[in-house]
Amino acid sequence: MSNLFSPWATDPVRGVFLRRLNRFVVECDLNGRPVSAHLANPGRLWELLLPGATVFLIRRGSVTAGGLMYSAVAVERDGVPILLHTQMANRVARHLLESNRVPGLEDTKIVKAEATVGHSRFDFHLLQRGCDILCEVKSCTLFGKSFAMFPDAVTERGRRHLMELAELADRGFHCVVIYLIHWSGARYFLPDFHTDPDFSRIFREVRHRVRFCPLSVGWSSSLHLLDPVREVDIPWSVLEREDCNRGSYLLILNLASDRSIDVGRLGSIFFPAGYYIYVGSAQKNLSQRVNRHLRRKKKPFWHIDYLRNHADSCVAVPIRSSENLEHELAGALGKICGRQIPDFGSSDCRCPTHLFSLPCHPLRYRPFIALLQTYRMDRLEDLVEVSR
Repeated sequence: MSNLFSPWATDPVRGVFLRRLNRFVVECDLNGRPVSAHLANPGRLWELLLPGATVFLIRRGSVTAGGLMYSAVAVERDGVPILLHTQMANRVARHLLESNRVPGLEDTKIVKAEATVGHSRFDFHLLQRGCDILCEVKSCTLFGKSFAMFPDAVTERGRRHLMELAELADRGFHCVVIYLIHWSGARYFLPDFHTDPDFSRIFREVRHRVRFCPLSVGWSSSLHLLDPVREVDIPWSVLEREDCNRGSYLLILNLASDRSIDVGRLGSIFFPAGYYIYVGSAQKNLSQRVNRHLRRKKKPFWHIDYLRNHADSCVAVPIRSSENLEHELAGALGKICGRQIPDFGSSDCRCPTHLFSLPCHPLRYRPFIALLQTYRMDRLEDLVEVSR
């Protein structure tokens, strides 16, 4: 039975997430003491690695050169574990293939794992009724209420794999990508066109040559696979509509110290040290607009340019959409942010402001993460219903 399957031979222990030290190391509280643990997941994981989250730790068979005794293999969200360990996705996929639980790949034989074809290597070479199948496996941990997306960070490797599979499909191979969505509530899957529009473009281009198989899976508190395993829908009409180079964006800026900054006609404004969130939009050339904002020391044109030129850091969060969500976003931010800078960036609309302030990093603030989920994923549910 599937609920007896686990990628690990030992049960996990639970810690509390404190912070991410780098891409591959997190710090957790384990029984009242801080421990560093290996994280086999280079993704952003904004929606999962939040302060206070329960982390599932597995003791490593051998201590690494960095002295890491544990691996962080899962994190709890909404009361259930979400698998983080990307390298274990292949082990899960092998189990599903061998137990005939991948739709369309029943009765396949695994010829070889880590199979090399030409100059490329793929997770599985399968054989089904005399037909050669090349299979890639991806781990998906980005999801909202019912939508899941991949990737959660720009992936040059992921784009390359899709192009290579499409080329091999032209040579006669059957090619499949399994996306393991570690959330049993997922009903729909899309490429994350907000984060990696190039990946999304290739995803659409190769759809008739490469089969995409997004599977929703769930995990027990002991990290055993649960029933059911379901293939979820890809709402192509929503992707065609929303994957565009226009929409809204949020800029997260940090001032390490208090500053008084001249902001054009607004005059001199005192900005206390802290984090600021700016809301903007571009009805065309969204990517170019965002890239311009990320550059420093440019001739100011918008109010935000004056602040950007003094900010110690800036993170851009695009929200691609067919409709203008800028003013709705500003209203939503006003409800979760403690301070607003009046009239900033809102001279051409009725909004009180488009600049907000928080004392903590927005990406570690649950209400802000929930806002991102709403506007990047959850709102797409209504578009699915309209397209039916």
